[in-house]
Amino acid sequence: MDPLSLPKLKQHNSLSNIIAIFLSTMAMLSKNLHSTSTPLQLLLVLLSLQRLFMFQQWNWNPIFHLLLLSCFFLVYMLRVGALAFKPPSVYLVDFSCFKPPSTCQLPLSRFIQHASSIISFDSQSVEFMAKIVASSGLSEQTYLPPALLSSPPKTHQREYIKEAEMILLPLMDDLLTKAKLSPRDIDILVVHCSAFCPSPSLSSIIVNKYSMRSDVKSFNLSGMGCSAGAIGIDLAQNLLKTNNNCYAIVISTEILSAGWYSGHERSKLLINCLFRMGSAALLLTNRKEASKTSKYRLIRTLRNQTAFDDKAYLTAIREEDDDGKLGVTINKGLLPAAGEILRSHMTILGLKILPLTEKLKHIVSVIRKKFKDKQGEIYMPGFKTAIQHFCLPTSGRALIGEIAKGLKLDGRDVEASLMTLHRFGNQSSSSMWYELAYMEAKERVKKGDKVLMLGMGTGPKCCSCVWECVRPIAGDSNKNNPWRDCIHLYPVEAVSSVSQT
Repeated sequence: MDPLSLPKLKQHNSLSNIIAIFLSTMAMLSKNLHSTSTPLQLLLVLLSLQRLFMFQQWNWNPIFHLLLLSCFFLVYMLRVGALAFKPPSVYLVDFSCFKPPSTCQLPLSRFIQHASSIISFDSQSVEFMAKIVASSGLSEQTYLPPALLSSPPKTHQREYIKEAEMILLPLMDDLLTKAKLSPRDIDILVVHCSAFCPSPSLSSIIVNKYSMRSDVKSFNLSGMGCSAGAIGIDLAQNLLKTNNNCYAIVISTEILSAGWYSGHERSKLLINCLFRMGSAALLLTNRKEASKTSKYRLIRTLRNQTAFDDKAYLTAIREEDDDGKLGVTINKGLLPAAGEILRSHMTILGLKILPLTEKLKHIVSVIRKKFKDKQGEIYMPGFKTAIQHFCLPTSGRALIGEIAKGLKLDGRDVEASLMTLHRFGNQSSSSMWYELAYMEAKERVKKGDKVLMLGMGTGPKCCSCVWECVRPIAGDSNKNNPWRDCIHLYPVEAVSSVSQT
């Protein structure tokens, strides 16, 4: 320690001397003590300060020794107290993605043939849907549930339940097998599905099928759209902050047969064209021992919405058409509303995670534009300075391209998003986990890397999660990864360029 860091004081015991010593000592202790410091390290800091006092010739007065010990004790107790009240870290132990059977695959030719056989669709509706699917970036290998492949499609409660069980039960089995846990080890269960909200709920169905404990905290979210995956994580994280040594399962799914539209309005037919089968389950925990075996640690979550604005609120809404047929209307104002909420969301997130240099560049450019060069461009911070991997909404190539432009991402950064859209389609809130599975299958995620998951849904709402990889996971890429039998075929060059979005 630098002897000059404390002021030279006269040897008389004045009030000003005591105050100066107290403040200086507190500053030095705060700088050098840490909540993880060992007793030996703390003792060395104390002895260094005592030698400093001797150097300053204060050792003759016992009050200075008493003052030193008081400062030391006060700072140490503050640090220990801060550590004691710090919420436990939340870890992602593992996750599973549902891969539908090949019998559910729907090539474009089969989709057109199937849609043409449905009496409720006229030729203009079939032609419109065929055009949308052909230009959407979806491959010939996406999936629809058996109920929708029937002619006519089966859209009633019994089929909705069958589809839910077809997806959720194998997903739970796979996740519990990976983690080597029993259903009764689970303390928290969060299930979210936008279009289907039965009674009893989907979470109750799982509790019943797996005979889970009577005190399991179960939650069922609906109507949250594609952002529900990240919202479910945020909910589970808050529960884990107040419940120690717990396991939480979060399931993201969508029951497509419940959201199928059989009318003629084009703004509602878009849902039939873009959304495909998919579901993901993840295991979270706040147990300390999980830090050595988990894949990721949750760094931060962030949520915002613009549902208070009528124009934004009505950009995507489920309603009946003139014939009384229920469907989700996608209005033309959706992309501008999504862009607005995304800008505000990333501004807040950037303030929390970006390095100081990027923040200063942005602030300087804003000041310059306001007071000096009104025609100048505002500097957009580069999120790649803080994040290595990005899981973006798979709502379409156009949206992926716009997000990539705003965040200064290149083709490799959005590859996982484009390839997930191509191979599996838009799977609503679970798409981000297929993107992460893609990165793992490519063995791109390294220990210490940060992953940003971004979800955007009706409302509109925007929610993000930032994860840190805490261990090497290259060897885990083949454990029931949905990409394991086709990863060698990707990326597909025809859809891998951001410029084509």
